[in-house]
Amino acid sequence: MEPVFVILVVLLIGAGIAYAIYAAAKRRKLLGQWAQRNSLNFSPGKVYEMDSRFPDFKCLHRGRSRHAFNIITGQLNEREIIAFDYRYTTGSGKNRQTHNFSAVIVTAPMPLKPLFIRREGFFDKVTEFFGADDIDFESAEFSRKFFVKSPDKKWAYDVIHQRMMEYLLSAPKFAIQFSANSIIAWRKQTFTPTDFQSAFDLIEGMIDRLPEYLVRQQTGQ
Repeated sequence: MEPVFVILVVLLIGAGIAYAIYAAAKRRKLLGQWAQRNSLNFSPGKVYEMDSRFPDFKCLHRGRSRHAFNIITGQLNEREIIAFDYRYTTGSGKNRQTHNFSAVIVTAPMPLKPLFIRREGFFDKVTEFFGADDIDFESAEFSRKFFVKSPDKKWAYDVIHQRMMEYLLSAPKFAIQFSANSIIAWRKQTFTPTDFQSAFDLIEGMIDRLPEYLVRQQTGQ
């Protein structure tokens, strides 16, 4: 191998590493500024227990070497929030891959039941063909565009009423999951500060649109 070529490869690798370090530092700065503007706490350090803290959220249990970082916590609009970047690995050797995404979790003001909502994809159509159907709604447009799962169909219908369907159809694209006391919004990529705000706004908008009878039912009033 020619020495000039080797030097070029080393320089390119070094430039890539330098850019990655610069981009990570710039991201930490932007997220810290967003947190500060909203009177939230920001910590760039790694946390490995996010999956055990939120055992119901499937997106936090993929792969291995799972950890959260760039963690933002506190209260936003008087709602408890935790937002973070998340990283895990799959495969090994030459097939090893590192995956990154971001998420926002908001503590619910009342007990919830399991519910999973995301935009429908090609493979959902395939599984639907083989009988693994998701929950359908009166709105053909909503049923066509969203994949919805819940062990309690009545709960799904109570939460996703007509106004909620209209809201979700016009909202930014995030996957959403309810646990017993929290709601998470995420997508398969890292968020910008604007995305973190949008994810929080989406969850807050869903909470605000829950029917009064459902809130009374879940709070025992």
